[in-house]
Amino acid sequence: MQQEALEVKEVTFDIKRMFEDKRIDRYLASRLPDYSRTFIQKLVKEGNVLVNGRTVKSSYDIQKGDFISVQLPVFEESKIVPEDIPLDIVYEDDYLMLINKPYDMVVHPAGGHPSGTLVNALAFHCQNLSQVNGPLKAGIVHRLDRDTSGIMLVIKSDAVHSHIAMQFEKRYIKKEYIAIVEGEVKFDSDEIHLPIGRHKNERQKMAVRRDIGKEAISIYEVIERFRGYTLVKIMPKTGRTHQIRVHMRSLGHPVVADFMYSNLEACYLSDLLQKEREHGEVPIIERQALHAHRIEFFHPIQNRKMEFHVDPPEDISCLVKALREIRPYRNGDN
Repeated sequence: MQQEALEVKEVTFDIKRMFEDKRIDRYLASRLPDYSRTFIQKLVKEGNVLVNGRTVKSSYDIQKGDFISVQLPVFEESKIVPEDIPLDIVYEDDYLMLINKPYDMVVHPAGGHPSGTLVNALAFHCQNLSQVNGPLKAGIVHRLDRDTSGIMLVIKSDAVHSHIAMQFEKRYIKKEYIAIVEGEVKFDSDEIHLPIGRHKNERQKMAVRRDIGKEAISIYEVIERFRGYTLVKIMPKTGRTHQIRVHMRSLGHPVVADFMYSNLEACYLSDLLQKEREHGEVPIIERQALHAHRIEFFHPIQNRKMEFHVDPPEDISCLVKALREIRPYRNGDN
């Protein structure tokens, strides 16, 4: 049974520049990262999104000068409603789980979004979840951005949670991501050591902040090069919000289709061919091309090191395949 909204809050956006093929549901999903695109589409369908005072469809392309208002329901956030949402379980025992999180799934309720999250699904699947971070983050010891896919560690016991949290704090846990970034990265490997903090003007975004930023370290290695793109492996040593996305942007190589940090919300075949986009063309990928590929940690109960990995989903695999066919890298390419 779904919770009833206690009140509604209005969020507005004043569009001051042009976007290329920017559907309103994609735009709002990028600006409201605590809400899934499916939830945004539901708001649009129910008439809770107005453009210049009028209702629109999810396929509406926003224009410069548009004024968008969104009526967001605010829910009672004291309880988690279990939901029968399928989970891709990589491993499970009495103390923890490894989940392959799909993209477009919010990890836990936030911003008045009480349903459809990983925590709602976990509450249906598990009798017990750790409560160290409270009921809204039951079982959650680390998180992935909504549109980042891949491996996530979920904890069932408070005692195990504390031990795993200590491993994260001491940087014993090893995480590895795969990303496709814009441009050809200069070095085959390097360490990025730049502090990250809240963006000065846009609260949804993070940025390199040498004044108030917290220490953030990422190591990357090139896996494969293409003309105009690079497939990289990234090992974050710290866990700041949007860390990989901000760090790669700081190098001038934002993650492909990362609207928040690259200003492009999707990648099309015509983009790779450098041709004019055809009407009705379906994108190869329409979320940041970032995947949590591998995690390694020490199981405090079984007293052994554990390592798990999950392959990238179809959209990232299709993009890599297209790049190999259309934009192969040759020695001497600039």
